Amino acid sequence: MNYRDSALELARSRGIVRARDFKSAGIPLVYLKRLTDSGDLVRLGRGLYQDPDRVGEHVAHDLAEATRLMANGTVCLLSALRQHELTTQLPHAVWMMIPHKARAPISPSFPVKIVRATGDALTSGIERISVEGVDVPIYGVAKTVADCFKYRRLVGEDVAIEALRDALRFRKTTPNELMKYAAIDRCSARMEPLIRALQE
Repeated sequence: MNYRDSALELARSRGIVRARDFKSAGIPLVYLKRLTDSGDLVRLGRGLYQDPDRVGEHVAHDLAEATRLMANGTVCLLSALRQHELTTQLPHAVWMMIPHKARAPISPSFPVKIVRATGDALTSGIERISVEGVDVPIYGVAKTVADCFKYRRLVGEDVAIEALRDALRFRKTTPNELMKYAAIDRCSARMEPLIRALQE
């Protein structure tokens, strides 16, 4: 079996593979770039790769796993954007919002990004989806977009603006809904002029 076949077999068997797993299997890391350039592997994030046929599969599965790990958590930010089809990015971790004083999971089996909140910023705008029989709480479109502005230092302002533009363009929410959650997240001053500009 050549390096290419070995790398692809490893990706198929493990789902998500770290760069160091390829290295441990004796596969030179230079092959990873060749395989991602050819579309045979998808780079999920720094040092994380996956078989392209399993990309959607791991995203949904990890949401269910994260909910099992954090019963008091809600899927948020980049993971929620992905679920609402408001980003083409593949989050390299599951983003979860948990109460300010709640314990974060210790050594989860997959990457998790924890964000903390309290009050209405934590409890408002929650919807529920079913993944693998698990009732997964996730923030709705308007709350997710507002959260992206609130936490723009974490996700990037370009991501927040793109999410806002696409949410309005594809009519996934309304300006009134967006402003409702912007007020809760205390980011109205940043969002309101952008909403107005996008409506013109």
